[in-house]
Amino acid sequence: MSDMNFDIYNSVFSYRYGSCEMRKVFGERHKYEIWRKIWVALAKAQNKDGLVSKKELDDLIKHQNKINIERIYEIEKETKHDVVAAIREFAEVAKIGGGKIHLGATSMDINDNGDVLKMKEALDLIENKLKNLMKLFAKQIVKYADTPCIGYTHLQTAEPTTIGYRLANYAQDLMDDYKYCQFIKDNIKGKGMKGAVGTGASYTKGIDEAVMKTLGLKSALISNQIISRQMEYWVLTWLSSIGNTLAKFSADLRILQSTNIGEWSEPFAEKQVGSSAMPFKRNPINSEKICSLSRYITKLVPTAIENQALSYLERTLDDSANRRIIIPEVFLALDEIMITETKIIEGLVINKERVERNLIQYAPFAATEKVILESVKRGANRQEMHELIREISMRVWSEIQLGEKNNMQELLYQNKVINKLFTQKEFEKLFDVTKHVGEAPERARRCAKMLVI
Repeated sequence: MSDMNFDIYNSVFSYRYGSCEMRKVFGERHKYEIWRKIWVALAKAQNKDGLVSKKELDDLIKHQNKINIERIYEIEKETKHDVVAAIREFAEVAKIGGGKIHLGATSMDINDNGDVLKMKEALDLIENKLKNLMKLFAKQIVKYADTPCIGYTHLQTAEPTTIGYRLANYAQDLMDDYKYCQFIKDNIKGKGMKGAVGTGASYTKGIDEAVMKTLGLKSALISNQIISRQMEYWVLTWLSSIGNTLAKFSADLRILQSTNIGEWSEPFAEKQVGSSAMPFKRNPINSEKICSLSRYITKLVPTAIENQALSYLERTLDDSANRRIIIPEVFLALDEIMITETKIIEGLVINKERVERNLIQYAPFAATEKVILESVKRGANRQEMHELIREISMRVWSEIQLGEKNNMQELLYQNKVINKLFTQKEFEKLFDVTKHVGEAPERARRCAKMLVI
């Protein structure tokens, strides 16, 4: 932060959120490096057609990395055009080949292809973090696959599940996000070198294919002055999906960390401060940050689809300004989410004592389903059993609210109807919650194996 001007507004993505490597992808220097790369690739293709001499091409290659950004900004103040300013600055240092820079091109031949190249780099960074996160989830799923805990529906205690199975729910969504990533990577394309309205009329035949091969980028068959913004909508939707998957996990963690449940918590550093007013607080600030940034990402996605739908005829410029903001910031926001979530998953705290206490207190309610099933098998009326258990459950629930222990099992077995149907040993077996998690442990382990890619 030493080079920041503290007298003016600084974006939080410049120093607080996102990694340095992601910031560099969308940094000004890298933008001009990519533009120069495209201009040189164009000159190479045109050299083969005799439009650019070897001497001119060699001069462009020699000066390709000598970029003076301050000079570009200075020229842009006069031209009011960033691409023209960058062309002129390049031509000032490459005096031999400078006259051939951008030959036949329109600004979006450079801008659009450059943006896609940056997005490809950013996608690789996100994909690597995603794969690492999936492995971390897999490790925790295996660790807790058999650990029973009380489930919650409607934020009320329900039947038991296992911690590993609950984790697998989030991980399965991440796995689907990863599959969508492969679709995006397989289908991402640049505009190609197609000129002012996309017809390629300003280029000799084969230039599009030659330049894009050099850049390692697929070219859209059809474009106008720009490539369809539909692709950017796909990309932002995918990024939003990852953000929402992790926000779901983080929101649930916040609930489970709440004082009255207290089963899970995010790691809390030794000198970390939870509240400026209340020194005892251990707020889930990282999970809250993830939820906040995910919400922000989601709100940017509609802008991307409007850019596609509201660009008229061969193109209008009303997408340009917002794209300078939404594309880098979506990537940087998700980057920060994934960095933060990785730390949370690595250091996830499971309070086993609290998990067991909540299970003991509330699991007997869940066992009543097995009581009904077994009772009916032994000749009881399902509706009558349901009402009998409901009445006793409401009584026990009221006692729990007063701080009493759950004596559901004892009260049920004291009932004459139930007492005639089961021996005490048979009845006790029905309340063994470790036998009432179905296929959760097995399915969780299967999910974990699929996460390691």
